[in-house]
Amino acid sequence: MFRLLSDMVFPIVKPVMSYVLRKKEYPESAIERKYGIMPEEGFRGNHNVIMFHGVSVGEINALENLVKETRRQFPELKIVVTTGTHTGQDLAKKKLGEIADLITYFPADFPCVIKKFLDKVCPSTVLIAETEIWPNFAMECKKRGIKINIINGRISDSTFKSYNMLKFIFKYFLSFYDGIYTQSSEDNEKFLQLGANPETTKRMNNLKFDIKKPEIDIDFDKSGSRILLAGSTHKGEDEIVFYNFRRLKEKHPDLKLIIAPRHLTRTEEIRALAESFGFKFDFRSNNITSMNDIDVLILDTLGELGKMYAFSDIAFIGGSFNNTGGHNPLEAIIFGVPVISGFDVHNFKDIYSIIKNSGAGFVVDSRDEFYNIADDLLSNKDFYIATSKKCADVFEEQQGALEFVIDIIRNGLK
Repeated sequence: MFRLLSDMVFPIVKPVMSYVLRKKEYPESAIERKYGIMPEEGFRGNHNVIMFHGVSVGEINALENLVKETRRQFPELKIVVTTGTHTGQDLAKKKLGEIADLITYFPADFPCVIKKFLDKVCPSTVLIAETEIWPNFAMECKKRGIKINIINGRISDSTFKSYNMLKFIFKYFLSFYDGIYTQSSEDNEKFLQLGANPETTKRMNNLKFDIKKPEIDIDFDKSGSRILLAGSTHKGEDEIVFYNFRRLKEKHPDLKLIIAPRHLTRTEEIRALAESFGFKFDFRSNNITSMNDIDVLILDTLGELGKMYAFSDIAFIGGSFNNTGGHNPLEAIIFGVPVISGFDVHNFKDIYSIIKNSGAGFVVDSRDEFYNIADDLLSNKDFYIATSKKCADVFEEQQGALEFVIDIIRNGLK
């Protein structure tokens, strides 16, 4: 009945959807793909097609290492990656364009659209990241014998309250999923309360924590100094960093600053700020390997930020004071470096929730709160050691998610 009603309203909904997508500047080719119209040949007759779905940027970031590991372990598989948003599509093509066999849009959740999509893609297993529940898609997969799983699953408190009011409907929808694998025990309990099958609903931990330390192959000597590293900063945040660094350095003379703007085109702006604050500075591109003679090192090289966290003592993660949505704090935390971020971290809210609750990182509301926490970490050795240990503990607790999903793929191969 639900499927029939969905197809009946599709001709009415389609013009509205198309209008909204065009207003959001989706190209016509993207809109067509959302309606299952794909020029690609597809994989009809191929029995080992794995489909990964991440609705937008955060989910694609979570899936990146999993897709790469799937290609490494199962080179014979056809890999399809779908997204729901244009930004997610762009990121998927950037990060996975040379790995996936097909990157396209997830179909609108109407049976007539889904049938066209599945006829072309022909997946044997579908892995949907985080919070996407598409009942018509799940029903059609079940009908065709396609394994469909939610991985890295999570439900926010507000979403859970909404879903729980329609619990009897969601219990029916969730019955079509072969497995629901969640980031945390709390998320697991929420799915169970909504009526998910206890035998196929399990905690898997968080895919985003399944990363490895980069190889430290750069020449850098920090002896005698402690380092505040401000990574991926944006316009308006550099002033906050320099202001707090000046205050901190007055109290902690051994402190140095490494600042890495998110966009290298802004290095001259950073230079001007360093000069205006009266700091001695230099550029990493000048082959600077020590900070003995300078206060500030401007990291203006590509591919070194993740490695430079290994030499830092505290990290400020940018994009969090200017409505960008933050950047990935795990690059610092994996080295046991406590992180401080501004209040806007919506691109990585699940990660920040975990690290805040574990005590490995701090989300602050103001410039002064940033200063106070940094000062506490620099002044209180026991507090610093305990926080650094929590960084290691949170990684240890969250490990294993990637191999968990690889096992699902392995068990689902025909």
